[in-house]
Amino acid sequence: MAMDGKPLVELDFSQMIAAVARHRDRAAFAALFEHFAPRIKAYLLRAGTDGTLADELAQEAMLAIWRKADSFDPARATAATWIFAIARNLRIDRFRKEWRDVSVGDDMPEIVDETAAPDDSLSDAERGARVREALRQLPPEQIKVIELSFFEEQPHAEIAQTLGIPLGTVKSRIRIAMAKLRDLVGDLS
Repeated sequence: MAMDGKPLVELDFSQMIAAVARHRDRAAFAALFEHFAPRIKAYLLRAGTDGTLADELAQEAMLAIWRKADSFDPARATAATWIFAIARNLRIDRFRKEWRDVSVGDDMPEIVDETAAPDDSLSDAERGARVREALRQLPPEQIKVIELSFFEEQPHAEIAQTLGIPLGTVKSRIRIAMAKLRDLVGDLS
């Protein structure tokens, strides 16, 4: 979908969020929805969420974007980072709630599988912290291509067009960034 006759890749998502915050701009929100809802669902599916719940959480995330648009600060995060953080937090909240709702009764197994001791591997939180810290150490231009490629799932050609750089530069930045991340993060097992 295009807004103001411009292709979606040229639009500034931060400006769209600002339009939603200031004027409750339905066209801007529709463009945000069209672009991000399927990407949020895909992200949630990759994170292990079942299809029905992924649909539901994607809808909730988009509704939260509509409601919280005025809290978006482009100086703190890109639009995509803010939007995916909302989706991630909704998923975490849902799983926490479901975990609290699990009743512990007599149907619990009496034997605990001790083959995987807790200290044998890093927790998900520790892994996430290590990756976030490593990302902060990359140059801004490498962070941007990683974000567009992995979080927004844009094809390399679209990233090149969005950033106004050659396709080879996009591929090179991704390759260099991934190598640096591997060096900075180390073994995550």
